[in-house]
Amino acid sequence: MKTVINLVLAVCVICLVYICYGSIMGPINFTKEKDIREKAIIARLIDIRKAQQEYRTAHRCYTDNWDTLITFVKTAKVPFIMKEGSLTDDQLNGGMTEKKAMEMIQKAKRTGKWDEVKAAGLENFRRDTVWVAVMDTIFPKGFVADSLPFVPYGNGNKFELAIRKDTTETGAPLNLFQAQVPYETYLSGINEQELLNLKDLQTKLNKYCGLRVGDIEQPNNNAGNWE
Repeated sequence: MKTVINLVLAVCVICLVYICYGSIMGPINFTKEKDIREKAIIARLIDIRKAQQEYRTAHRCYTDNWDTLITFVKTAKVPFIMKEGSLTDDQLNGGMTEKKAMEMIQKAKRTGKWDEVKAAGLENFRRDTVWVAVMDTIFPKGFVADSLPFVPYGNGNKFELAIRKDTTETGAPLNLFQAQVPYETYLSGINEQELLNLKDLQTKLNKYCGLRVGDIEQPNNNAGNWE
């Protein structure tokens, strides 16, 4: 009988140790895995922000269509200014600006008379605009544009993409976008209780339960909610 009691007590002790270990390591492991996944997701959201900003520069608005954004990234070209030479302090103090310098140089190219350019010390000053592919300027080599919509660790789910085209009270155009993904999409299956705790905390703080870049409710300079 005593042996049975000892065995039962031993099992109880083991169970208590396991429960205590789980209560300590559960939140730690959840946070560790959450950080790994969110690092990859944040990187993807930053890529989306870059693409949207370039798209707006070209089209004066954002897009809420993934196919349109991907095609833009794959095929669009953006202007890039090649710079050679710079204005000296004496030139700047004398009222010279880059605009004036380029006007002087353009005039010399048209007329073939370079005396004024030489007198101003602008022989080696150059500003040329070239068009380069978006893929070669804002994304690293090997970037796959087709990956933009998909949430890392999201089991094939896409980011929620939305835009807002409106006007302010003064009549100025208002263009906003946001891309977001809720916690459930990339954190489910790790520790459901910790997920519930995280969502409860965010809700009490009146914050979005997930990761988001941009905001269609109010301008925020396309910031991410992790920044």
